Amino acid sequence: MEARDVFALGLGLESPWKLAGQRLDMEKRPHELHLEVIADRGALFPCPDCKRACKAHDFESFTWRHLNFFQHHCFVTARVPRVDCPDHGIKRVLVPWARAGSRFTLLFEQAALLLVREMPVLAAARLIGITDKRLWRIVEHYVVRAVAGLDLSGVRAVGLDETASKRGHNYVTVFIDMDRRDKPVIFVAPGKGKACIAAFRAFMLAHGGEPTRVAEVVCDMSPAFLAALADNFANAAVTVDWFHVVQLFTTAVDQVRKAEARSRKLPKAVRWAVLKAGGSHLTEDQKTALGELETGGFATAAAYRAKEMLRWIRQALTAQAARWRITNFINHIGRSLDPGPLLEPVRRALQTLAIHVERIVQRWASSHSNARLEALNGLFQAARARARGYRKTATYVTIIYLLGAPLPRGCPAHC
Repeated sequence: MEARDVFALGLGLESPWKLAGQRLDMEKRPHELHLEVIADRGALFPCPDCKRACKAHDFESFTWRHLNFFQHHCFVTARVPRVDCPDHGIKRVLVPWARAGSRFTLLFEQAALLLVREMPVLAAARLIGITDKRLWRIVEHYVVRAVAGLDLSGVRAVGLDETASKRGHNYVTVFIDMDRRDKPVIFVAPGKGKACIAAFRAFMLAHGGEPTRVAEVVCDMSPAFLAALADNFANAAVTVDWFHVVQLFTTAVDQVRKAEARSRKLPKAVRWAVLKAGGSHLTEDQKTALGELETGGFATAAAYRAKEMLRWIRQALTAQAARWRITNFINHIGRSLDPGPLLEPVRRALQTLAIHVERIVQRWASSHSNARLEALNGLFQAARARARGYRKTATYVTIIYLLGAPLPRGCPAHC
């Protein structure tokens, strides 16, 4: 096989296109390999609208950036015709190696998308030798195109949670298809609260989904979310995931610890000792800190005991048993707490738990968990940290779609 055949194969050229020549420019740094593509004389070209074979009307030269050839930057140049279609008039034909309007080949864009999934856009742009703005345009094009083509007609169970988009009270709300095993993100809305739920309902309707067929929504105990779900997904059972129950009491323990630390000295290493789940994975210092808490009459110890007692609830085998255990947990902890202000965060957590008992018990009847969404949030936050944050929320939304939505991983031509 000759070099010309290798280049033609790499570009995926089809008749009437063929490789006419190649030239290596050694004066540029890095060196540039230029490939010239031509069409057979007298060839007919398909109209971009109706695919009817038409004669060329005129030609114009264009250049596209292609994948590097070893260490050399590679460019493809071709004279692209306009055809005179009897039905659609004069139209520029589409070339098989690039999408309309782009100055990059499809293979270059595919490689760029794969890199952006693994590293910040700025780092990927430097690696492939283009500006980050041009790379963002590639990413946004394919993400917008793929999201617009999502089919939500089969969505029956939805999970949702907010994740920070930047410092301060800036969030985006991520929705996932709970029945989808891979790449489950189906919608991302800036902000959090009622407006996000309403926006998701409108998005479902626009993409073949039917909100009345959604049987279950898994979320946290946000009053705004719950009120909006009642208005927009009235037929759906709402499940409060167990992760958020544990998170509720873990936050209460930390609040008690911080308040108590202002009035008396706490044992060394107590912070992570009470935030971790108890067990053999604790360090020796942390085990010692827990022992000192229990014998020292600390309010933090009472809050920690309440958090750890959640394990007893979680071990219930049926929804009825879970409801009974939650009721007894609320009564027992409520009676055992000292009346002082230090333990007020635990009392608030108990009140919240009492309000959401039925939604929490629904967890025992459900096969879905928000653990996947929490894991995805970690992935999204890691991407944000690698990029050192995003100035615009829309940029972060694009990255979330790229990492978590069911977008094609193959050639961008198939997006």
